[in-house]
Amino acid sequence: MRRRAAAVLAWVWRYVVAGAVLRVSRRRTIHRERELPASTRAETGTAALLFAAALAGLAFVAIYAFDDANTQLLGLSIAVSLALVAAALILAAARVVPQETLEEPRPDFSVDGPKSADIERFSAHQQEEVEAAALTLREGTDGVTRRGLLGAAGAAAGIGLGAAALVPLASLGPAVGGRLAASPWKDGVALVEENGIAVKAEDLEVGSFLTAFAKGADKEQLATSLAVVRVAPDELELPADRADWAPEGILAFSKICTHAQCAVSLFRYPLFAERSPGPALVCPCHYSTFNVLDGGERIFGPAVRPLPQLPLRIEDGVLVAAGPLSGAVGASWGRVREEG
Repeated sequence: MRRRAAAVLAWVWRYVVAGAVLRVSRRRTIHRERELPASTRAETGTAALLFAAALAGLAFVAIYAFDDANTQLLGLSIAVSLALVAAALILAAARVVPQETLEEPRPDFSVDGPKSADIERFSAHQQEEVEAAALTLREGTDGVTRRGLLGAAGAAAGIGLGAAALVPLASLGPAVGGRLAASPWKDGVALVEENGIAVKAEDLEVGSFLTAFAKGADKEQLATSLAVVRVAPDELELPADRADWAPEGILAFSKICTHAQCAVSLFRYPLFAERSPGPALVCPCHYSTFNVLDGGERIFGPAVRPLPQLPLRIEDGVLVAAGPLSGAVGASWGRVREEG
């Protein structure tokens, strides 16, 4: 019983509100004042600002295509383009489009009750509101004498800004896929210097460091570069499963830091071990430090993984890989996956 009474009251309340809205809308009176600036100078200025914005947007595209490293010019060009569009809109709002002042009294929601005639006129009232809105849109261009010019300028600005927004999508590039995990190192691959000359064991002295690459591989490939160092064999503390990875004290590690993929280019080899830390490879970007004696474990810095080590052997005096790297090359955020 209570539910039925609540439903009846809700139905009555809806009709009361509908009647109130219709009654108020019929009694509404609006005082309207319109002013048409009709300023050709303002229209020309607005069009000029929009065309300039288009040129600034296209300048962004040109800078991106030919000098994308210059981020200052990229930022300046897009900022100028947006500022010119904003200036054009401000000028148009103040001096081009009609200026209107509308005065409407506050509606009075006190009513005696709904009438069936009010409900019947509801659809007609909606149609009137639609026609009024359409009229308002048409009147928005009253007084504008150079509509073609302004339309062309607006379209040009839209094209310029649109191109500036879409062109940077090219930087997303192709999908990386398995490129970061690809490695040229396998059993039998010789180590060569940048000029292609084979790396000989006799060329490395204790405490020395050099950069080596996989023979025949692309030097720009992430996993191809190595940091090769030599220490005294009796200093080594390698795990048991890597006991034969460093012939004559020569070790090879990936040259790509496991923190942010900078090149590990510093080798610390103290001459007086009692007062200095042990031999280590150091990344100059954020000073991640890796102990070469125990297989490249991190001992300092933001890196969280050890440097991958390459097992070596000596064939006819030349350094050759005795197998693949011990782990994935590069930083963990670069889709590196490590099985364990």
